[in-house]
Amino acid sequence: MHSLGFIGLGIMGSRMAMNLQNAGFPLRVYNRTREHAQPVVEAGATFVDSPAELASQVDILFTMLSEPRVVEQFALGEDGFLKHLKKGSLWVDCTTCNPSFSQHMATAATSYGVRFMDAPVAGSKVPAENGQLLFLVGGDAQDVANCEPYFKVMGRGFNHLGGHGAGAGMKMVVNLLLGNAMLVFAEALNLGEALGFSRQKLLDTLLPTPVVPAFVTGKRHKLEQENYDPEFPLQWMQKDLQLASVTAYEHDTPLPATNTAKEIFQLAKQNGFAQQDFSAIFQFLNETRSNQAGVKD
Repeated sequence: MHSLGFIGLGIMGSRMAMNLQNAGFPLRVYNRTREHAQPVVEAGATFVDSPAELASQVDILFTMLSEPRVVEQFALGEDGFLKHLKKGSLWVDCTTCNPSFSQHMATAATSYGVRFMDAPVAGSKVPAENGQLLFLVGGDAQDVANCEPYFKVMGRGFNHLGGHGAGAGMKMVVNLLLGNAMLVFAEALNLGEALGFSRQKLLDTLLPTPVVPAFVTGKRHKLEQENYDPEFPLQWMQKDLQLASVTAYEHDTPLPATNTAKEIFQLAKQNGFAQQDFSAIFQFLNETRSNQAGVKD
């Protein structure tokens, strides 16, 4: 049985690690804020004091971090974990990163004799908790096969999409759709309220129609109650749309709608919505409309 490590125990990583631990796999964990690791440690995982120390003790290392800059810091910074992973071990990065960055990490890992796989996930807080994530995987077929038991514990399945960077690339496509769809729905809801329809009437009318993505239905309670406790924080949606924009630039592909969307999310982020669920983009638009109405009055 492989010895597993997990670095990054935020909203997603903590739940993914807990599923591994509950399945009985030997698990070592690290997180910069130690108290975030407490539930999985209480369930039986071993907390290790540094990424470097953890790396020296495992065969397969999973990382679930906030952004490429943080991944690079942990992997290649002072006493980075790539310097301590055993030769032939496997690093599985589940962070949402742009594909060129994942390819860069694959090259860096190879230079240390470490295998690499990019395996970001489709899904947020509740699917992570319930082991219903979909892993989007780029890497060697044998490495994917070795990780299949762990993907099955943490998710409902996996798609092996090609070589290094392929999983990251598909995640760009998925989150481009996710962010744009949430923003467009928020605009429609906002216009509907400006026309005098109640929010409940709008939701009752719009959500069952085929023009609204299924995930938006899961946001109904947030929109109704104006309680945007994060399942997927808005700041990370903005980051993902920015990474999609970078990827499009690298491939000479225009993304006019997405580039506009990422700037709207950036404005929301700068106006206090960064830590709230990304569905709070509706609240940002709604407050902007109310402020404008006040100016006209």
